[in-house]
Amino acid sequence: MASGKPKKKNPRLASGRKRVRQDVKINAANTSLRSKYRTAVKNVEKAVVTGDKAKASELFGKMQAVVDTVADKGIFHKNKAARDKSRLSAKVKTMVAKAA
Repeated sequence: MASGKPKKKNPRLASGRKRVRQDVKINAANTSLRSKYRTAVKNVEKAVVTGDKAKASELFGKMQAVVDTVADKGIFHKNKAARDKSRLSAKVKTMVAKAA
């Protein structure tokens, strides 16, 4: 009745132990930024669905900063970030055009 994953061994060398400590910190930071990215995108999409053009425009500006930061750090590919910004920009623009 062994569990699915084999147990990881601790590194023997000091450099390996340090690398493990660094990986834990980096993984936590990347997870946090990834979550912030997804939340920012979802907030803009919700504002577009509800039809609140002022809120959507404001959130889109904030979302762009978060997306650029995440892309610069290499957490998501820069083309994915550009694609998401482009699609959301089109949604916000069509919503503003319909209201005008």
